[in-house]
Amino acid sequence: MLNIESLRGAKAMVVAAHPDDELLGPGGAMHRLILDYDVTAHVVILGEGITSRANQRDPEQWQKELEVHRKNMKEATEKIGYDSLSSHDFPDNRFDTVALLDIIKVIEKEKEEFQPDVIFTHHGGDLNIDHRKTFEAVMTSCRPLEGEKTTAILTFETPSSTEWATEGETAPFRPNLFIEISKGDLKAKIDGMECYHYEKRGWPHPRSPKALTIRAQYWGSVIGTDYAEPFTLIRGIFREQGIGDRG
Repeated sequence: MLNIESLRGAKAMVVAAHPDDELLGPGGAMHRLILDYDVTAHVVILGEGITSRANQRDPEQWQKELEVHRKNMKEATEKIGYDSLSSHDFPDNRFDTVALLDIIKVIEKEKEEFQPDVIFTHHGGDLNIDHRKTFEAVMTSCRPLEGEKTTAILTFETPSSTEWATEGETAPFRPNLFIEISKGDLKAKIDGMECYHYEKRGWPHPRSPKALTIRAQYWGSVIGTDYAEPFTLIRGIFREQGIGDRG
């Protein structure tokens, strides 16, 4: 039987493509795990998240916005309670122009330094190319070879991307694991999203506070509770010791 207690004391790494993805997917669940289950959580944000708004990528043109984004990242992660944050500068919505190995190397370095028990990352069938490449890089960096410390990989949905993918072209998101969250956990997620000056949206956008609330209520109704966040367990390796037990 899967039990949230198996994550008590664990080290969790969230690998996200863009600033705000670390909230949109697992924000409420991470807030609960950090607050109630003594989870140590590290966030890796791979992309700069801004420059795709111009026809040609020119980071110099967006220096002011990128600085605001970096400030917003720190503010948002504090709302959830993440212990640490690493951000990188892969080109926004252009991960397919970068060698996959370059992304893998970054994730491998982050893993080596943090030593996560569990990784949360994007659904591999998202509409967004950066999300798909992030998933591929995580899976490659977590090959279950001897000595691999990451024993669980879970993927999350990203509102305004996952639900816009066309079934048949990509694999649909079919969650098989749910984490119940509270109204307070949901508020932390929404408050974090509201920190992002360039990402927050009003109703009826899927990233709006009202839409995020409805989404959490919907997934809650799926499992018979008020609020929840959905995940797909991609890989779980059960060992004699618990996930959070490194003794």
